[in-house]
Amino acid sequence: MRISVNWLNEWLAAPAEPRDLASRLTMAGLEVEAVEPAAPPLAGIVVGEIVEREKHPNADSLSVCKVNAGGELLQVVCGAPNARAGLKAPFATIGTTMPGGLEIKKAKLRGVESFGMLCSARELGLAEDSSGLMELPAELRPGTPITEALGLDDTLIEINLTPNRGDCMGVLGVARDAAVLTGTTLTGPPLRTVPAQSNERFPVELVPGAGCARFAARVIRGVRPDAQSPLWMRERLRRSGLRPISAIVDVTNYVMLELGQPMHAYDLRELKGGIVVRRARAGEVLRLLDGRDVTLDETVLVIADHARPLGLAGVMGGEHSGIGDDTTDVLLEVAFFHPSAIAGRGRRYGLVTDASQRFERGVDPTLQERAIERATELLLACAGGTAGPTEVTEIKSELPYRAAVAFRPARARRVIGVQIEDADIERILHRLGMQVVEQGGAAWRVTAPPWRFDVAIEEDLIEEVARIHGFDRIPETDPATPLAIPAIRETRVTAETAADLLVQRGYFEAITYSFVDPALQSVLCPGEATLRLANPISADLAEMRVSLWPGLVRALIENQRRQQPRVRLFELGRKFRVDAGTLQEIPVIAGLAAGTALPEQWGAAATEVDFFDVRSDVEALLRATGAADAFTFAPATHPALHPGQCARILRDGQPVGWIGRLHPEVAKRLELTYSALIFEIETESGLEARVPHFEEISRFPAVRRDLAMIVAEAVPVQALLETVRRSAGALLRDLVVFDIYRGQGIGAGFKSVAIGLNLQDISRTLTDDVTDAVVAQVVADLEREHSAAIRDK
Repeated sequence: MRISVNWLNEWLAAPAEPRDLASRLTMAGLEVEAVEPAAPPLAGIVVGEIVEREKHPNADSLSVCKVNAGGELLQVVCGAPNARAGLKAPFATIGTTMPGGLEIKKAKLRGVESFGMLCSARELGLAEDSSGLMELPAELRPGTPITEALGLDDTLIEINLTPNRGDCMGVLGVARDAAVLTGTTLTGPPLRTVPAQSNERFPVELVPGAGCARFAARVIRGVRPDAQSPLWMRERLRRSGLRPISAIVDVTNYVMLELGQPMHAYDLRELKGGIVVRRARAGEVLRLLDGRDVTLDETVLVIADHARPLGLAGVMGGEHSGIGDDTTDVLLEVAFFHPSAIAGRGRRYGLVTDASQRFERGVDPTLQERAIERATELLLACAGGTAGPTEVTEIKSELPYRAAVAFRPARARRVIGVQIEDADIERILHRLGMQVVEQGGAAWRVTAPPWRFDVAIEEDLIEEVARIHGFDRIPETDPATPLAIPAIRETRVTAETAADLLVQRGYFEAITYSFVDPALQSVLCPGEATLRLANPISADLAEMRVSLWPGLVRALIENQRRQQPRVRLFELGRKFRVDAGTLQEIPVIAGLAAGTALPEQWGAAATEVDFFDVRSDVEALLRATGAADAFTFAPATHPALHPGQCARILRDGQPVGWIGRLHPEVAKRLELTYSALIFEIETESGLEARVPHFEEISRFPAVRRDLAMIVAEAVPVQALLETVRRSAGALLRDLVVFDIYRGQGIGAGFKSVAIGLNLQDISRTLTDDVTDAVVAQVVADLEREHSAAIRDK
């Protein structure tokens, strides 16, 4: 949230210095992320008045103006379509350096001399609009520095609000905290009640239980549709990040920013019968202000008339009842909606609006009349009109009730770790708007003000005392309880070890959301039971992940969009499996590789990473367990993986993970530039380590025997190796496949697999007879189990 310090200071009896204020707010929990000037340096730019305007003699699109900049008239060539006599606009004098770096010099444009430049708001760095000159109020004096004329000597602070501080989503809320922190008094514009000039009312009905407990409405007729909001208001909207639109819309936005109370204006001529605040009917369709049609259901709160829904309550209005260029009669609406009735409804339709952010966190239920009076005052001042009476409809039994909270000052001192006197604690709570009732015992009864939805238990009150007292004033103390360093178990490969190993092999660690896009997850993990979030932060983060693959693949997509030719990512995290209605959190390590096998270089040709490249990375990870011989890669099928390049990772025959290339159809559907290989291993079972133990080193030589066996193409090499290990027994020290051959001399449908056996005993030298017997047994078992034959040439 961006806020003007000058605007904020209007609410404080003693103005605050921006840097000091930012520091105080941050230490009190309202984190200030940026402090920046409201405008770039604009020295040399003044208010200019066009006294005369003539058509350029040599260019139809240009005009020649005589400009009063506080001295003698200056001739200026201008191309803006709204240049006209009597207009006042920013004027850059010769020698001025513009925000974009352009230096204004005397120039000749199409044969006519020009002594300066009339400016648009974009050229001043104040807005994106460049359609014409920035029109200034007629009362400004020519020659006045533009910084002074527009009040640009201002500082903007950007606050990163936590979700519990919805009360600070307006100048009023931040000013409350600032007043307490600086020890000054909260002031602000006086509350003026605008007397009704007519008796016209518009009927309003609140459906009990729907989620709206209070609704203030006011009819204003005769508003000038061409009226503009005053420049000071447009400037404050701009500095807060909102674009000025029209007088009516600007006023509603201004009140929202000032008081933190969203409001809406309807075109009165489009309303039929009366307002009804109710739940939507299943299948109702509403066209929103952004032009989209959304289909509603019974969980969505709507503002409707007697004919149709008018808008998503607390989120966005509908198109057909919105303010148009010719609107003269309006109905102002200011309501209190229960946070539970608004939370998540906008995100369901891909909407996060200023209004929904405030209503989801909680809006002061006593603020509606003040907001509608303030809006009426501002609108009548800038656009005229005749106001009817303010009509407040409410269901008192559904308004929030603030229960008193038991609070023990002694416990607060113990938790905070600072001796704060009772009188100081009471003063802090009073200044925060709390009602404090001291009882005879050690406990007080404290009632939070209506705008504080986040104060419900004693710990909330302790936090308030601590942050206002000052976190920076709490001394550092050693913990009373000794801290034990947890033991590092040798029976598990640590996360740090696994991460370091993959980093050494060229991978980068990624951290992705545990919430994922349901559409992407259904592509990569089809058929998996998932946990859907009741209140997702956005529509594409609506499910808990059942694998780390969706997050990694999303990162791959973003990298490919940025022309990254080689991507290696891994992540350590948890996946969330739903099994028989029970949620299981399973720690896993997952990785992804795409692009070339090696970085671009002159020493090797560019080749695409293949299955065996990634398998070697996974095998290196599994070797860290000290139990590499326990793992096998069994051919398998997975709906998201290539049927010929997919394997189940088994440990002692039990599945612990997957490895494979993305299915070509999946890669095509995700619009990947190049396919990727992915893996995932459950760390609890997959990275359990074998405790090292001593093995005697043999003093006797090893014997190497090589076998080339012809087997059917369908026989997995892994199956051959398992047979050899079982058959060779304890004398086998090492086993390696050093060649696989298909071609001349090998029949169709067969392959030759060359295997090297290293045999060794710790108590004797192996004789040829012993070695030959072992090899003969291996050959016999391979022939019996796999119909293998020795290749004789």
